[in-house]
Amino acid sequence: MPKQPPQTVSPQKIHAYEHLTPDVVLDALASVGLLGDGRLMALSSYENRVYQVHLEAPTGEGDEKSELKGELVVVKFYRPDRWTDVQILEEHSFAAELMAAEIPVVGALVLAGKTLNHFKGFSFSVSPSRGGRRPELDDLDVLAWIGRFLARIHSVGNAKKFTHRPALDLQTFGYASRDVLLTGAYLPLDMESRWRKAFEEAMLTAQAVFESVGEVQTLRLHGDCHPGNILWTPEGLAGAGPHFVDLDDARSGPAVQDLWMLLSGDRLQCNRQLGALVDGYEEFREFSRAELALIEPLRTLRLVHYSAWLAQRWHDPIFPINFPWFGSSDYWKGQVDMLEQQNEAMQEAPLSV
Repeated sequence: MPKQPPQTVSPQKIHAYEHLTPDVVLDALASVGLLGDGRLMALSSYENRVYQVHLEAPTGEGDEKSELKGELVVVKFYRPDRWTDVQILEEHSFAAELMAAEIPVVGALVLAGKTLNHFKGFSFSVSPSRGGRRPELDDLDVLAWIGRFLARIHSVGNAKKFTHRPALDLQTFGYASRDVLLTGAYLPLDMESRWRKAFEEAMLTAQAVFESVGEVQTLRLHGDCHPGNILWTPEGLAGAGPHFVDLDDARSGPAVQDLWMLLSGDRLQCNRQLGALVDGYEEFREFSRAELALIEPLRTLRLVHYSAWLAQRWHDPIFPINFPWFGSSDYWKGQVDMLEQQNEAMQEAPLSV
């Protein structure tokens, strides 16, 4: 068995989510006037707890409630102590701005006069359920379509700034993540010095790239725009095209952050995909080519942040079950290897369009 980090949960410690039973989910919905018919399904989410619920005729009066009769909704219970209420409400406000601009984003419903409600210590929101499949990212027309909507998202995102939600930068994703990992003693002794060395070298290179690019415009972003957060409705059906979901990681940062996670394959494939995304993007908004140099530094920051994300959630029982390799020497050797590879990649010529 791989070694587990020292913060492994003891059998006596109960995580807050263990109190989130099906009855609590349904009672939370009832508290905002929505009556579930007893059918609910847990959706894939490690960060929060998310459920799809079938509704009966809702209680109370109001157009929004009556329109939901017999519908499917998605209820999200936010991870305790991650975001403050004002930070969550900034996300909801951003989503509302996007929907007002007729951008296909799935945002929270206004229930009991609010988009964010509370029940038995949990903060939660409810949104309509939207179907769809992952987009076919080897189709350049699909990528151009997504690029057009990303430009529209960014045009709205650039209209104002986040006040409470953090930025994505070297400090928040890089050095803060390092501090979490080292102060929490999550690295095995045989890998700590190697990882620290690889991290410091990679961060020096990342900083040099950021400095070489110069001042970059930052704006409100989706923040976690990977293929799993885009639901695609095929042409010929109502609402054809992309629907953007899960703005939970919305932050401020450079526009290219919302593009690079849609790239895959070798350099030639990435260049073709990036070209299609930018072609679509520039139908609505100019894209700064200088930001292309930030793709590999941003990928490096995400790599480090992912390890810190696992560490900070290790007390949640589903994490040791689903990520049993975290804390093993093999895992951290792999992280060292990837940091060294990223250090090389950041020194190569950036992708082009």
